[in-house]
Amino acid sequence: MPERLQKILSQWGVASRRSAEVLILDGRVRLNGTVAELGQKADPAYDQIEVDGKLIQPVNRPDLIYLLLNKPLGVLSTCADPQGRTIVLDLLPKSLRQSQGIHPVGRLDADSTGALLLTNDGDLTFNLTHPRHHVPKTYEVWVKGQPSNDVLSQWRKGVILDGQITLPAKVVVLKRTSSKVLLEVVLIEGRNRQIRRVAEILGHPVLKLHRVSIGSVRLAPETTGIASLQPGMYRSLSTLEIDDLKSRIGLKPLRCVAR
Repeated sequence: MPERLQKILSQWGVASRRSAEVLILDGRVRLNGTVAELGQKADPAYDQIEVDGKLIQPVNRPDLIYLLLNKPLGVLSTCADPQGRTIVLDLLPKSLRQSQGIHPVGRLDADSTGALLLTNDGDLTFNLTHPRHHVPKTYEVWVKGQPSNDVLSQWRKGVILDGQITLPAKVVVLKRTSSKVLLEVVLIEGRNRQIRRVAEILGHPVLKLHRVSIGSVRLAPETTGIASLQPGMYRSLSTLEIDDLKSRIGLKPLRCVAR
C-alpha cells in the first residue's frame, strides 16, 4: 500500500519522521531513480527507494527496538555532535548503534538527567513528540529558595512563555531544606527547557532536574522484577510498557525485539 516517503523511512528505522523530511528536502532521497519530493508516496514492495545512494529493501528493515535510558549529566540527547561530545548513542553497544536507526525520542538538556526513550520506531517518535498528544512526564526538581503557596499555585495554573500560557501542571512539594525545595513536577507538554524557564520566571531557579518517568515507563518501576536503572544504563521496554505508550497516542501494538 502506498504511503508517504517520510513515513516509510521512519517506519523502517532510517530516521525519525521529521529527520526523514529533512533528508527528502535536502535531495538525499531518490524514488525510482529520481530525486524525491516531500509528500510523494511509494510502495516499498514495488518502488525503488534510495537514501544517500543506498537502496532500501524490505529484507533490510530492522526489528523494532524500544529502550529506556537513564541519561547521565552532561550527555547530549542527539544522534551526532560536531564537537565530539558524548551523546546518548555512545552509551549503547556498537551492535545497536550501527544500521539500526535508533534515535532519542525528544530530548533532555545536557544539564538534566533521567528517563529518555530510544527507538527506531519513527511513528512512535513522531506521535510521542507531537503537541496534540499529552503524555505525562514526571520530574524531580530541586529549586532554589522557598517557593510560596501562591507561587506553586501559579505554576500549576500556567505561566506565560513566548506569549502563550503553559498547560496546567502538577506541582507537589516532596522535601524542604533551609535553602532549597524538592518538587515533583508532572507536565503534559514539552516546550523547550520549560521547567527551567518557568522556575526562573517565578524566582526560583532550578538547581537539579531529573526525569523519572514518561507515561507509565519509569526508571524505578513500581512492579517487582525490574531493577531501577543506574545512570548510563538502559533496558528494553516491556510489552506492557510499549502497548501503554502506543495506546496513549493512538497507535496499534507492534512486534518488538528485546535487547
